Amino acid sequence: MQSPEAPEGARKSQSVTQKKLRKRLRRQVGQAIGDYAMIEAGDRVMVCLSGGKDSYSMLDVLLDLQAAAPVHFTLEAVNLDQKQPHFPEQVLPDYCRARGVPLHVLEQDTYSVVKRVVPEGRTMCGLCSRLRRGALYRFAREGGFTKIALGHHRDDILETLLMNMFNGGRLAAMPPKLLSEDGECTVIRPLAYCEERDLARFAVLQGYPIIPCRLCGSQENSQRRNVKALLREWERDHPGRIASMFRSLQHVVPSHLMDGEHHDFLGLRSANAPAPSVSADARAWLLPQQAPATCDGQKAARPSRAGSGAVINAVGMDASSCE
Repeated sequence: MQSPEAPEGARKSQSVTQKKLRKRLRRQVGQAIGDYAMIEAGDRVMVCLSGGKDSYSMLDVLLDLQAAAPVHFTLEAVNLDQKQPHFPEQVLPDYCRARGVPLHVLEQDTYSVVKRVVPEGRTMCGLCSRLRRGALYRFAREGGFTKIALGHHRDDILETLLMNMFNGGRLAAMPPKLLSEDGECTVIRPLAYCEERDLARFAVLQGYPIIPCRLCGSQENSQRRNVKALLREWERDHPGRIASMFRSLQHVVPSHLMDGEHHDFLGLRSANAPAPSVSADARAWLLPQQAPATCDGQKAARPSRAGSGAVINAVGMDASSCE
C-alpha cells in the first residue's frame, strides 16, 4: 500500500528532475549560441514551431535566455499549416498566447502534394522538407527576420552524417549555422548540443500539447528511423560512442581524409623532393592505355578501388576472378 507521503515525494522528485533538465538544456543551448554566434543584438528570430517536442523545448529555452540576455533580440513563432487531416488548429495559437509569444500561421497544402507525388512505400521526408523550407525561407525574407531557428538536435545531426555517408557518399551533416544559397536567410540550430532523450523527458515534464506528424511520423521503414535505431544500439553496447562521434564533427583533420579540394595533396612534398614538373601531362604515365584482359580474353573495366575484402594482384585484377 502506498503511503500518503508518496505522491508528494514523487512531485518533489519530478520538480527536481525538471529543474535539472531545464538547467542542462539552457546551458547547452547557450553554449551553442555562443560558440557559433547564432543570436546577436538586434536579431529578429523566427522560431519554427511544429508542435513537436523539439520545437516546443527550443522556444521554451530561448524565452529563458531572452529574459536574462544582456542584448536585445525578439522571438516570434511561425507554424506551417500543411493541411494535414485532423490538424488541431487551436493548439499552437492557444499555447503561444499563454506564453506571450507572437505566432504567425502559414497555410500551404504540402500534405496533398507529398501524398500525390511520392509513390506508396517511398520516403516522403525529402520532398516534404524541401516544400517546408521554401515556404519558411520566403516568409522570413518577406517578414524581415534575420535568423530562422530550427529544432534539430545532436541526434538529428549525427543521423544526417551517417545517412550522407551511407546513401550519398559524402561527409556532411547539419551545420549549427547556415547561410542560404541566396545569402538572404541565416538558419540556426540552437539545440545542436542537446540530446534527444533529454528533450523527450523535458517535453513530458513540461506537459507540452504535442501534435503528431501524419507524414514522416507514419513511416516505419524510413532511412532516418533505421539509422536512429543503429545509433541507439551502438550507444547501448558502447556507452559514450554517440558523444565521441559528435565531438569528431568539431575536430576535423582534412590532411587525414582524402578530399583534394580541402587539402593540397598534389603540392605536398618534403624539403628535399625534386622540383615538380610543369608539364600538363606530367602524370599521364600513370594512366593505363589499355584495360587488362580477363580470363576469357575480354577486356575488363579497370576498378576504381578494391571492394570489401578484395585481393588485388599485380595485374590489378581481383585474385578470385579466375576461379
